[in-house]
Amino acid sequence: MVQEGQDWIYSETVKDHFLNPRNFLMGDEANFEYDAMGLVGNPICGDQMKVYIKVRDGKIVDVKWKTYGCASAIASTSALSEIAKGKTLDEALEIKAEDIDDYLGKLPKHKFHCSVLGHDALKDAIEKYREKDGEK
Repeated sequence: MVQEGQDWIYSETVKDHFLNPRNFLMGDEANFEYDAMGLVGNPICGDQMKVYIKVRDGKIVDVKWKTYGCASAIASTSALSEIAKGKTLDEALEIKAEDIDDYLGKLPKHKFHCSVLGHDALKDAIEKYREKDGEK
């Protein structure tokens, strides 16, 4: 929480995605039928992200996520879920951490790693989906 006299150092887009996260998976993962889950964590900062994807005809039709972390981590995963939905698997793999950062209106430099974690979690989910589905 921002205390009186302190400035919010994030963009309004980051604030919006932090306070109103999109595609957040509430409750038990068993309640969402997903095709693959990607998991990444950063032991230095303690952030951990899980990204769940549902794929139909080679496209990501739904993305859900859970994140344990700071405002930047939550906003980054929320933004990523919006960017990835509707893309083919190959298009989704082209999403870079910089794309997430740009979408959010730039994170503070010391928080950029949060967008990298989201990117890596999505990549892990796609790789697991392809291994399970027999794709290369």
